[in-house]
Amino acid sequence: MHRGHRAIVSLLVIGLAVGYAAIERGLWRSDSNVGDAPARSGDAPASAFDYYLIALSWSPSYCESNPDDREQCGTRGYGFVLHGLWPQFENSGGPRDCTGSGQPDRDTVAAALAVMPSRRLVAHQWRAHGRCSGLDAGDYFEMADRAYASVRIPPPFTPPASPRAMPAAAIERAFAEANPGLDRTMFAVVCRRRDLAEVRICVDRNLAFRACGNGVRTRCPRDVDIRIPASR
Repeated sequence: MHRGHRAIVSLLVIGLAVGYAAIERGLWRSDSNVGDAPARSGDAPASAFDYYLIALSWSPSYCESNPDDREQCGTRGYGFVLHGLWPQFENSGGPRDCTGSGQPDRDTVAAALAVMPSRRLVAHQWRAHGRCSGLDAGDYFEMADRAYASVRIPPPFTPPASPRAMPAAAIERAFAEANPGLDRTMFAVVCRRRDLAEVRICVDRNLAFRACGNGVRTRCPRDVDIRIPASR
């Protein structure tokens, strides 16, 4: 092959590899909804953390931005789903992408889909956060299921058939009233622009409500109603 042709072929191969890597990163970003809490990769061994954060994603908001995710955004009509159970540090953020082997087996994935309705999301949460818990995949997702069940979703957030709107303070009040022992130091409401994206609740290693560490705070406009998209 002519030297010039070889150079062109090499550039094409490199370009394709970079393109596929970007596509893969994009898939995980779309599954992670509004974005994970601040994190640090590889700076702590698995299980070296202070508490957990339960990230509840408002599925209709995610599905407006990701209508091609048929597994989560078909005709199921989800409201709040489990985005993830994230190990956290007291002084902000948490460990992420910890080293380790093993993947969730088929039965574990099937069980996790009851509260985390996307296989891509299950795989991503294990890789990004679950390995940092010090648990094996089965125990981590069993704990994630119990974490989701430990939070009572307020009645106003039964998946609505039409969009709603309310201020962030009203969302906070609804969660505090529905969950005895949960006060406003223990959770945060997160928005994407003016749409409800997530509610993030801090719990200890036994899944009891506790005050959040640094960096977990409500991230929504305070002086306007927050849009709550309807379920699909």
